[in-house]
Amino acid sequence: MHIDRNTGLVLEGGGMRGVFTSGVLDAFMKYEVYFRYVVAVSAGACNGLSYASRQPRRARISNIDMLARYDYIGVRHLVTQGCIFDPDLLYNRFPNELVPYDYDTYFDNCRRGYEFEMVTTNCQTGLSEYLSEYSGDRHRLLAIARASSSLPYVSKIVTVDGKPMLDGGIIDSIPVAHAMAAGHEFNVIVTTHSKGWRDPGKDRKQPPFIYRNYPRLRVLLSRRLAVYNKQMDFVDELEASGKALVIRPQAPVVVGRMEKDTKKLEALYEEGFLSGERFVCKYIK
Repeated sequence: MHIDRNTGLVLEGGGMRGVFTSGVLDAFMKYEVYFRYVVAVSAGACNGLSYASRQPRRARISNIDMLARYDYIGVRHLVTQGCIFDPDLLYNRFPNELVPYDYDTYFDNCRRGYEFEMVTTNCQTGLSEYLSEYSGDRHRLLAIARASSSLPYVSKIVTVDGKPMLDGGIIDSIPVAHAMAAGHEFNVIVTTHSKGWRDPGKDRKQPPFIYRNYPRLRVLLSRRLAVYNKQMDFVDELEASGKALVIRPQAPVVVGRMEKDTKKLEALYEEGFLSGERFVCKYIK
């Protein structure tokens, strides 16, 4: 397999299940496998940023080591900061102090033609937006990542470019169709569920008091599970037709979206790393 400009890398979200993705990306970096186009959503966007800046293990440290130290998931953060994930820690202290982000390498790679897009949901229009930051604006880069990862109901709406944004996974959890429309005919897709998994929940119409100023957002939230399951069907179709390679956990994932058990997270990270190594050895080396 030859990675060129027609090859895309698509990263699903999934909250703390994203440690699987961080393991895959760390394996890629170990073998210096870098895709020139990456589109990522939610937790995939946060993990993908460390891949885009060439910082192996940074995402792992943030997701596992720092979780054990700072306990940054919980209702107390929702009460005090309006978000169940501590936003000041994740989008200020982590990148600028505790687990420094290499902005210089990221923006240098952008100047050399590497593309990194993050998916957000525009609360006003009800449309997905695929945003990049190449000009050197650190604050905008972090704002896009935060918006892409802001889960509905338990996160504040984030303003990017004057627009109210939430988690891109509301409308486009696996943005492979966008990657193909952007000219990337073949894609490697990293998902955070095992093959055949579908969300068993039922969609429900959102009451008027939920996001009352954003009726189009309420429509999206009323059908998000059906949309997600159709996207999973599409991924399977692409894989079966040879238009995509999918890297996924081999067994049903026991890690929850807001998982705090670091032993479970460590095990899923290691599975991701081994999956990434197997992919490199089979298709790249």
